[in-house]
Amino acid sequence: MTNVLARRGRSSAYKMVVFQAAVVGATSILLFALWGVQYGLSAFAGGVIAVLPNFVFATLAFSHAGASASRKVVQSFFLGEAVKLLLTIVLFSMAFGLLDMVFAPLFATYVLGLILPWTVPLYFKQN
Repeated sequence: MTNVLARRGRSSAYKMVVFQAAVVGATSILLFALWGVQYGLSAFAGGVIAVLPNFVFATLAFSHAGASASRKVVQSFFLGEAVKLLLTIVLFSMAFGLLDMVFAPLFATYVLGLILPWTVPLYFKQN
């Protein structure tokens, strides 16, 4: 039963991450088409910085489920959030240090990626 619960939560989280990736990917393509390669790559980097940590969080946070594993559930959520925060810091550091970025599309797509998990449940029915 607990594997079913964990699988169901992970599946919902992965659907959200796929939707998030699709929206920031479409935004990156749109900015690429409108303003060129530099803007498109900057938007793509911002999207990756938003989506990849959420994917890692979903994987770690939904590794356990059930009342008998409540301590492991809480620990996995805390671990997932800590790894998500550290990964976000590392990815921003890499984007600023290694790549020649345009900051407006990078931050705009990152913020879009952050807002999507809050709004996705409004559009999709949870089973």
